[in-house]
Amino acid sequence: MAKNNSILVVASHADDEALGCAGTIAKHIAEGDTVSIIFMTNGVSSRDDSNKNNENERTSAMNKAVSTLGIKHSQCFDFPDNQMDSVPLLKIVKVIEAAIEQYKPSVIYSHFAHDLNIDHQLTHQAVMTACRPIKGSSVRKILSFEILSSTEWQSPAHPNFKAQYIVDITKYWQKKQQVLHCYQEELRDFPHSRSLRCIEALATLRGASHGFEKAEAFQVERILNT
Repeated sequence: MAKNNSILVVASHADDEALGCAGTIAKHIAEGDTVSIIFMTNGVSSRDDSNKNNENERTSAMNKAVSTLGIKHSQCFDFPDNQMDSVPLLKIVKVIEAAIEQYKPSVIYSHFAHDLNIDHQLTHQAVMTACRPIKGSSVRKILSFEILSSTEWQSPAHPNFKAQYIVDITKYWQKKQQVLHCYQEELRDFPHSRSLRCIEALATLRGASHGFEKAEAFQVERILNT
């Protein structure tokens, strides 16, 4: 990775960053990069038993995770959870454009286009729209992460996630575990794919497939080399 870059993570829900790229975030920060993150929804308001306490608990978990990772800049927006398709795409794009203007990232991490979760899909589309490759844009690289219980659950009629860009997170696996524990309420018992055992299995597979102990994989959306 290049040093001293500005990195932006665009996540639909708090815990997506933990599942998708917490190890990579930790590595960026350890290497001197500045990491900022924006969350598009509160992640719980669509649930049948959701109430203000649930929102407060999720916000508390988010703040703890951000602090654990050492992220200095974070924002959480109030788009409707699991209903981002009810909002004009332009509104979502404008929020992301504002974040890009504020943080001027050279690298953006966000969702895979064909995740089962509709918020992930809309977030991806908004990121790609906000990052049109025009002269003067700070964004040089866009990578999509995989989210267990969404990426692999999509219909096989859709394109599969391609593990094209592999980040060795062996030294940062413990940090990723700490972040995941911040979201204990969102984890499930094995054999659910959003269980700690399965999350570690994926990290081991992505790593061992490329000669590492643990890794996170990303699909390349764009890499510009100037």
